[in-house]
Amino acid sequence: MRIAVFGANGPTGRLLTGQALAAGHQVAAVTRQPDSFPLHHDRLEVVGADVLDPIAVDAVVAGRDAVLSTLGVPAGRKPITTYSQGVAHMVAAMQRHRVRRLAVVSSSGVDPSPYSDGGFLFNRVLLPYVTRVLGKTLYDDMRRMETLVRASDLDWTIVRPSGLYHLPSVTDYTLVAGHADNRFTARVDLAAGLLALLDDDRHLRTTLSVTTTAANPTMLQWIRHEARARK
Repeated sequence: MRIAVFGANGPTGRLLTGQALAAGHQVAAVTRQPDSFPLHHDRLEVVGADVLDPIAVDAVVAGRDAVLSTLGVPAGRKPITTYSQGVAHMVAAMQRHRVRRLAVVSSSGVDPSPYSDGGFLFNRVLLPYVTRVLGKTLYDDMRRMETLVRASDLDWTIVRPSGLYHLPSVTDYTLVAGHADNRFTARVDLAAGLLALLDDDRHLRTTLSVTTTAANPTMLQWIRHEARARK
């Protein structure tokens, strides 16, 4: 299958690209910084393009069989439009070139719900602060992206991971419709779940949660690790 991966140079995008190549797909890895992309393969095309440029997006989408978006933007107080504008350009290009299959990464923070193991501090303090204050503009734009995707006539799937972290290999992850009662998702499992959607028509026009149920960090370990990763 000929796949375009937008946001390919992020942590999940790199994993997804590697897994797709290992599965035998032809991959166009789309990034604004092609010179820093670490993977090389005879079935890999590294494309320097910005998702905010509709002409560049159109050129990438032409001739593909599926489009996967792992766009990622740091949370902050400033307005964010990358998710909604970028995916709007993908959708328009897919409709123009008659490419049907689309899967986009969103977040469980778009529709925050209490977790049975979260406790008072996480459910009543940390989760509201992250989703309503620290990441408000990010989640607002993800909601706009989701609305746009659902309104399209494409064969779409929206995938919502929880707190992302690193594991060395794919686990027996959970992929369910709606809210999943687990606070963490390994990036390698998120990538595997996205790739699996290409061979599975059961989840068309559906919003899914993907979570990891093995080897999860504690909340303190997760916060420390993500803080170091951002330095």
